[in-house]
Amino acid sequence: MKLHQVKRTQFFDRPIEEIWDFFSNPANLRKITPEEMDFIIRSELPEEMYAGMIIEYQVRPIANIPMTWVTEITQVQKPYFFIDEQREGPYAFWHHQHHFKSVNGGTEVTDLIHYKVPFGFLGRIFQPIFVEPQLNTIFEYRNQALEKLLPKAPKQQSLA
Repeated sequence: MKLHQVKRTQFFDRPIEEIWDFFSNPANLRKITPEEMDFIIRSELPEEMYAGMIIEYQVRPIANIPMTWVTEITQVQKPYFFIDEQREGPYAFWHHQHHFKSVNGGTEVTDLIHYKVPFGFLGRIFQPIFVEPQLNTIFEYRNQALEKLLPKAPKQQSLA
C-alpha cells in the first residue's frame, strides 16, 4: 500500500512555550477537531505529556459510526517536537510529527503526517475521493479554530 503525506505549517504571534503548552495538552484536541467527529478522550491524562504515553479516543470519522483510536506519544523534545503514532484506529499506518520553531517573534508549527489507508484496493480508491479531502477539511477546521483560540498576542507598549 502507498504511503501518503500531509504537511501543514501555521504561524502564531506567540512564544514557543505558550504554543507548546497548548499543543502538548491532549485535552485541547477536542477544541480543534470538527464537532461532527464527536471526538472524546477516554484516557485519564497526566499533567504533562511524556514518551510512551497512550491515549484512547473515540471518534466518528465515517457515517457517524463510533471508532476507537489509540495513539502512543513515541517521542517528546520539549518545546520543539513530539510524535504520535496510531496503535489502533482507522488507518493502516499513522505517524504524526508536530514541530515547533521560534521565528520572527512568534512560533511556526509544522505538522507532518505519513499515513496508509486500510482495505487494499478499496482503500486506494477511497483515499483520493474521501480520506485525503477529509484530512484537508479537518486541518482547515483546525487552522481556523487555532486562529480563534491563539489570537495575536497584544503588543507591548514602551513607556517613553
